[in-house]
Amino acid sequence: MTAGPLRIGNASGFYGDRFDAMREMLTGGELDVLTGDYLAELTMLILGRDRMKDPAAGYARTFLRQLEECLGLAYERGVRIVANAGGLNPSGLASRIRELAVRLDIPVRVAHVEGDDLTAAHPGTLAAHAYLGGFGIAACLREGADIVVTGRVTDAALVTGPAAAHFGWGPGEYDRLAGAVVAGHVLECGAQATGGNYAFFHEATPAALRHPGFPLAELHADGTAVITKHPGTGGLVDIGTVTAQLLYETGGARYAGPDVTARLDTITLTQDGPDRVRVHGVRGEAPPPTLKVGLNRLGGFRNEVTFVLTGLEIERKAALVRDQLETALAAAKSRPAHVDWELARTDHPDARTEETASALLRLVVRDPDQATVGRALSGAAVELALASYPGFHVLAPPGKGAPYGVFEAAHVARDTVRHVAVLHDGRRLPVPPGDDTLPLRPVDEPALPAPLPPGLPTRRAPLGLVAGARSGDKGGNANIGLWARTDDAWRWLAHTLTTDRLRALLPETADLPVTRHTLPNLRALNFDVVGILGEGVASQARFDPQAKALGEWLRSRHLDIPEALL
Repeated sequence: MTAGPLRIGNASGFYGDRFDAMREMLTGGELDVLTGDYLAELTMLILGRDRMKDPAAGYARTFLRQLEECLGLAYERGVRIVANAGGLNPSGLASRIRELAVRLDIPVRVAHVEGDDLTAAHPGTLAAHAYLGGFGIAACLREGADIVVTGRVTDAALVTGPAAAHFGWGPGEYDRLAGAVVAGHVLECGAQATGGNYAFFHEATPAALRHPGFPLAELHADGTAVITKHPGTGGLVDIGTVTAQLLYETGGARYAGPDVTARLDTITLTQDGPDRVRVHGVRGEAPPPTLKVGLNRLGGFRNEVTFVLTGLEIERKAALVRDQLETALAAAKSRPAHVDWELARTDHPDARTEETASALLRLVVRDPDQATVGRALSGAAVELALASYPGFHVLAPPGKGAPYGVFEAAHVARDTVRHVAVLHDGRRLPVPPGDDTLPLRPVDEPALPAPLPPGLPTRRAPLGLVAGARSGDKGGNANIGLWARTDDAWRWLAHTLTTDRLRALLPETADLPVTRHTLPNLRALNFDVVGILGEGVASQARFDPQAKALGEWLRSRHLDIPEALL
């Protein structure tokens, strides 16, 4: 236990992130702990399929290759590494790291965390894993581990674990833990906190965003943190980039986790100098009595074909080929269970290039039987090559059909999950759940700021001129977080963007449940849109299956905006 600040960095926001980030973070400046987030809902499905082919697989192979380059560097600099790259097989990954350390003659102590795997208790799933908290990680670090690998823990646990070990926090220190959760949520997606995928990217120079540095948090014993990055690295850290990440894949004011429920409505952000944002005032509450469990299963098989429609009579061309395909599928042995058509009018009149004169008609089919979406579709589509609309061609011929996954969330009682820290010397330390819990419930709707004076001159303009946004996926649902950058813009946004207005701006949401959450401290609104992603990202039924651009679509819609805000 020590009272000094803890510098925690991030080197991965997903499985496939920038390979060189680990070396960049280790060489770019001072660091105590380096974390890496490799797991997403889709990743667990990918790793599950890997393990079906090879029982020794199931972890993020990239992480092992990164360590081959950087293990000696981390050891020399005294930087501990904590990552959830263990995926479905943290024990297997820990063994491989020990083998690597022996081969490289680097005397590191490797520990791992177990207990998240509940697949046996959920028949029919490819992978069922509870979201564990950070105290298993903390136990490993307190016992001297240099590297800790986990399976499915919450993304923020990669920060709460090292913080609890460093500062000696116990399970009941909710405000401190909540501060670490918020810092962890900012760090977890890597360069998204340093200007990546940022709504106001155009305000930075192209050179600044060409190669954003990865973020780090200077975490203090009271749970406050400063979000920053290594000196001289690309990107930017300001209140906007941090706000955007705080809204990413969150919902209401209570952000529940296994260690603590963080109150997002208590966060205060202060610019603390260039590329430094102080996060303070965060309050925490006891966690809920259950743990979230991610259930991944194979949903069936999918296939798709995109028809290119060029020039005149786009709507009639689309109607013809759709009628022809529907007739052929109906005459086949069995029609796919799910058939989705989407016409994207990407064509322009009197276009100077063939591509800009063309629209795209996308057909996606899904069914439990591979043959139904494979041969039936490919045969019907190919046979139309000389018998359909003028200019017939497709972006790529349909294949034989590929398996797709379905993600669902369940919950189990905390005391039914056996959270275990497996130390470098083989000892197994049980990690008991905390004694206190608090059932999750919505907060009372906060008071809105006073509206702008009536009768102000307005102009029809895109919402994005006065509000930033970031959106993302959670199973079959999506969230859209929006924030204003001035008090007056917040006054306008809070009274203008109701759930009904959102449905009108995004017609795709018209018949879906939509909930609005208000976060005045951040001058932000967060919308939960239930069911917009169908069976989840792995089913890939939607054009934007992870809802990553849903917020940008909303920002592009036009409203009557007071001219004083533009």
